[in-house]
Amino acid sequence: MPRLGPSERASLPDRAFAYIDSSGRRRLPIHDEAHVRNALARFGRVQFESDEACDRARTRLLNAAKKFKIVPVGFIASQFETRRPTGERADQRVRLPSGFVTLLMTDIEGSTALVHQLGPRYRELIDEVWTTLRRAVNDTGGYEVEARADEFFAVFEAPRAAVDAAIAMQREILDRAWVDGLDVRIRIGIHSGYPTSTDDNYIGMDVHTAARICSVGHGGQVVVSANTREAVKASNPEGVTFRALGVHHLRGLPDEQLLYQVHAAGLPSRFPALRATRRP
Repeated sequence: MPRLGPSERASLPDRAFAYIDSSGRRRLPIHDEAHVRNALARFGRVQFESDEACDRARTRLLNAAKKFKIVPVGFIASQFETRRPTGERADQRVRLPSGFVTLLMTDIEGSTALVHQLGPRYRELIDEVWTTLRRAVNDTGGYEVEARADEFFAVFEAPRAAVDAAIAMQREILDRAWVDGLDVRIRIGIHSGYPTSTDDNYIGMDVHTAARICSVGHGGQVVVSANTREAVKASNPEGVTFRALGVHHLRGLPDEQLLYQVHAAGLPSRFPALRATRRP
């Protein structure tokens, strides 16, 4: 995109820029759609004078994006710093459990529409969602692995604890009154296995399996792998039942997966067929 010439820049009003520093220098032009898209791409490379200035510029930029009907999902996601616990939880982060563990992943259903409706307030909603998820993980003895954009990843040494955390998450999310009366729902996928652990995360096919299971569910639903279902039933299934959803081929995974839906008091029981899978 061609840069603004000096005369063209001078002819624009202050409101056509997302950021004006203390010396009056006007940066990040947002007077038309092309420049808004450019400002979204360049925002992270601008040195702002203060956090308050950055926040004001971000708000002006997002309002301009809304005006031109641009849904800046990537920009908003990039603005979320991965939240890492402090204190005792930070110490636990370097000692994530290894061996046979249960991986829980969540994402928000319809997040693009929520971004469009809330604009910069979407970050507040994400913070509230993460607070709910973290409370459930802490209460059941799990470990937060990472949180970014609309996704959340936790790990548990006991499979039943992961299922209990998922049930608590769904109950609170579904019962809560959200900003502007929005219907906020999360998908949850759970898989048990032997992922490879790094200093502060996990890698390997078991991680990909948990992510794919999460992606095919619906808001309010908890979907688990056969590994998790069998591990829970072998330990303490009281208060939880599993409805078979059939065998599915999940994108990118070499093996078919037998999936189950968690049933428990306070959770919805009826959902459409799983998303973007095919039965063999």
